[in-house]
Amino acid sequence: MDELSVISLEEKRRIVIEEDKCDKIDYLLAAGCGMIGGLIDIFFVGSMYGGQQSNLSKFADKQVDELVKKFAKAFGWNPNTGKIDSVNSAIGYLERMFKVNYDQTKVAGVDMYTRDHHMKSLAHSPSPIGLFFSILNQFTSTSTFLSDGKMITFNTETMELEGGDFISKLFCGFVNWIGHIMSDCAGSSGSRGNGSRGMGVVIPFYELFNLCNFGRFSDGNGNKQTLAQIATRAYSEGYDARFGLALAVPVVITNVSIRLLWGIRRYFEKQRPITECIPTNGHSDLRMMLIVGNGALCVIDGIDAAIRSGGNFLQFFMRLNLIAWFKFVSLVLKEVCIQLGIQNDLSQQIVALERINSAISQYLDELQEIDIEKYKQESELYSDYINGMQNITDPSELSKYLIDMYDNLDIDLPWEGEFDDFMSDSNNTLVFE
Repeated sequence: MDELSVISLEEKRRIVIEEDKCDKIDYLLAAGCGMIGGLIDIFFVGSMYGGQQSNLSKFADKQVDELVKKFAKAFGWNPNTGKIDSVNSAIGYLERMFKVNYDQTKVAGVDMYTRDHHMKSLAHSPSPIGLFFSILNQFTSTSTFLSDGKMITFNTETMELEGGDFISKLFCGFVNWIGHIMSDCAGSSGSRGNGSRGMGVVIPFYELFNLCNFGRFSDGNGNKQTLAQIATRAYSEGYDARFGLALAVPVVITNVSIRLLWGIRRYFEKQRPITECIPTNGHSDLRMMLIVGNGALCVIDGIDAAIRSGGNFLQFFMRLNLIAWFKFVSLVLKEVCIQLGIQNDLSQQIVALERINSAISQYLDELQEIDIEKYKQESELYSDYINGMQNITDPSELSKYLIDMYDNLDIDLPWEGEFDDFMSDSNNTLVFE
């Protein structure tokens, strides 16, 4: 008998061996959460197309401005009295302090302008891709761009990182990348000083749209452009990381509400232990609810974008919540991999260890409830009775000894009446309790 079979003998010690399945209520709750997220996306997030900006997007911009000012103060920004709340002053300070060699706005052979160079330059991305190319460009004194579906690298002025060895230079390059990202995430000091919103950094991995040099989509002005060009124009009109924070709000609300409702229903209605109500991805019914909820959010988002765009693909693209669509697609792909058995061995081992740890913790709790002194007394008593039986050779004396032992231990006899009379009836059975 394997370990899981032994543990499953008692419900209290069960380690999630049953198949979790969604019922009608689960699907309705998930779809309802997704619809709420979709409505929030439509009415509170909106679009940046044509200079529009929702209150939620303005709030996200303000929070990024405050973050930039706090970051600048942490690195020594000490503005004059009249510029304490000046974000362009904080940005200017960070631009001077965290200079990099890959901050070109115009490069021969690259279809790039000042307003979109943060998207074309790979090192400007706030993602692992951006970090990799930032370190690479700083160490090799180069700049790397994505444009028209191609990667372009050229030499720049020599970049000398501080530090006496490779590790210290590497750390210096990392800090320089973080600082430069912070100087760009709220726009440039020049654009903010002129009263405009400015171009922030891209949403993580959004720069990969530069590889999508295919398709012919209408921009609403009678022009046909590739998907890469549409994505670049969307960024230039405000579809940046700050707007991405606003896009993430309905996604977070949808996923958190689904997990919360799943845990509440599992605890109060299904009477599961609190340890089994933690909304982890190890529960198949929760994973399905998340797919349904995020799917509902994406359906509403897509319908709204299609209706309001009126055939203008640029407007359609800018009304899409790419954060929601990325979340939905990643959930579906992950579930397909799980169902096909294509799952990371390490994650399986981690889940197995967590389950084993949970079972061991339950056993330890039970062991702590045992009265050790009483256990010792009972063990000594049983040992005395066993030693006494070894010295008895007469069957009738042994029978009397066993009956007295049952009586002293307050154990019910497995038969009723006289033993011989009880056993003479073939319908009787011995019952050990």
